[in-house]
Amino acid sequence: MLSPVLRLLVRRFLLLLGVYLLLRLGFYLSNQAVFQEAPVGQVLWAFWHGFRFDISALLLLNIPFLVLSLVPRFTRNWQRTVRGVYLTLNAAGIALNLIDTQYFKFIGRRTSDELFTITDDIERQAGQLVGHYWFLLLPFAVLFGLLRYFYPMPSPAKSVAAAPRAPQASRRILRTSLEVILVAALAVLGIRGGLQLKPLRTGHAFMQTPPMLGHLALNSTFTFLKSLGYQPVERLTYFSSKQQLHAALAARTPAARPNAPHDNVVVLLVESFASEYNGIENGGNGYTPFFDSLATQGLFFREHYANGRRSIEALPAVLAGLPSLMESPFITSNFQTDELHGLGELLGKQGYATSVFHGAQNGTMGFNTFSGIVGIQRYYGLNEYPGSIKSAEYDGHWGIFDEPYLQYFAQQLTRQKEPFFSTVFTLTSHEPFPVPVKYQGKFSRGKLPIHTSIGYTDFALQQFFKLAARQPWYKRTLFILLADHTSQTLRPGYQNLLGSYKTPLLLFHPGRSLPPADVHRITQQADVPATVLDYLGISAPKQLLPFGYSVFDTGTSGRALFLSGGSHYLVHHDFVTELTADNQVRLYPYKTHYVPARPLANPNPEKLRAYGNELKACNQFFTNGLADNTLYKW
Repeated sequence: MLSPVLRLLVRRFLLLLGVYLLLRLGFYLSNQAVFQEAPVGQVLWAFWHGFRFDISALLLLNIPFLVLSLVPRFTRNWQRTVRGVYLTLNAAGIALNLIDTQYFKFIGRRTSDELFTITDDIERQAGQLVGHYWFLLLPFAVLFGLLRYFYPMPSPAKSVAAAPRAPQASRRILRTSLEVILVAALAVLGIRGGLQLKPLRTGHAFMQTPPMLGHLALNSTFTFLKSLGYQPVERLTYFSSKQQLHAALAARTPAARPNAPHDNVVVLLVESFASEYNGIENGGNGYTPFFDSLATQGLFFREHYANGRRSIEALPAVLAGLPSLMESPFITSNFQTDELHGLGELLGKQGYATSVFHGAQNGTMGFNTFSGIVGIQRYYGLNEYPGSIKSAEYDGHWGIFDEPYLQYFAQQLTRQKEPFFSTVFTLTSHEPFPVPVKYQGKFSRGKLPIHTSIGYTDFALQQFFKLAARQPWYKRTLFILLADHTSQTLRPGYQNLLGSYKTPLLLFHPGRSLPPADVHRITQQADVPATVLDYLGISAPKQLLPFGYSVFDTGTSGRALFLSGGSHYLVHHDFVTELTADNQVRLYPYKTHYVPARPLANPNPEKLRAYGNELKACNQFFTNGLADNTLYKW
């Protein structure tokens, strides 16, 4: 049976959950237009899902109260002190959530630590804000009053009786110690949001349909506390007007392609599958004989670059057209609740079944979370694989070896309703670069540990296409094969800034000819969304970010963007432009996967200005768009 201390603590915490349920209801009613497309059942599920975030936020906010509550003292003065801490802490949480019922209308997401960046503005406009939003004081007074009125206090009789009946000192100390351990363990579990691999993050709220209900499942206390510790971005002002900014962006939205096929689309995102390792880009000297052969049968783009150097940066680029132009990954940033329209959402509206497969533990790098954010309907991780971590195909490090996982992927595609859009992210060619025992010695050892693993992954791709070729959907499918990033390097020609981003891009269709394209145009991972929509004839200009182009767009020679060493880079077919941290613009001559260490001493002034403005515009639009949640206002 629970002790009086624990019984009081549980009752007080349940009271807070009730208050937060009312706050969520108020948030819903105040912003009902945002959720009007959501079915009633999904709205109710968002309310239920929200308890997970409420528990985490309230435990995090009330740590001082929890510590004080475990002191077994029932005197009136002590209990009043505990109540004062309780009311003070939670008054701030209530106020934050009430403010967000209105602030959400302006920023389109729950509040984070951006409040610290506008403190001066709030102080200057405090009188005006109170005058304009005075009505928020009414629900605050009501909720605070309920919290104070219903706050459980120990009965005087029990308080007095507790002292003479106290157990022996040793037993009392033991029981108190066990209670402290129990509460601490449950608090840690609650703050983490469960026993999953990664602690609960704001992005987990968006793993539902439609994704915008994530804002309803969240609470502002959670988003604010979780954002603390991030460095707020500094807004950029290279361009003073939107017209100048948008003109410099050089964004393009291709017209809908007539008579476009309603084909399936499969994206094969291959771990560390850098250009340096294949033969087709290196005079036949490589470790990927199957890929080299397949590349001759499709559109193989020879000037392709990754938008980042980490796996966690690849998925936002490939599924949403969002390059990695800030130091922290988007998936783990406090911008992950910004408005984002990915291929899952856009193709889902066209009747596509959408899915993401990754053979690692669910929660790895937040891929399952991000998949939900961009509207992917189903995520398949290690938990969904037969046998999971106990499977014989588990590599002992990351997840399922590539060959069995790609076979599983092909089988699962056959079970999906057509048309489908599906992405698989492989993992074997990742450090420590394992190869199944039965294949050891089969592939060239090369001169780097990754070479053998790349040979195995290439073999796994071959087996995937063999199985896929026997499936009824095969000839109705566009395959897009690319890498997440580069890895270990040996060839001197790749050992430079641009070479460290050089990866392959292949579009292959076994059943029809692809539209004409310049295979020597500059391409990047962030081009995938525009390319897929262009190929399928889907026009969605308001849901496409302005960073990428369709590879079929003959009106542009393409571009690539990335951040490295504090500088932003823009790759064109003639020059690479650098924007340094102190806003200097430099120009380098472009050569496939090579850029010299020193910029041009006397660059073309017109190119320097035009490309410099384009890079500044992309950087300003990206940075301010995330900070203000205005990425789609162009």
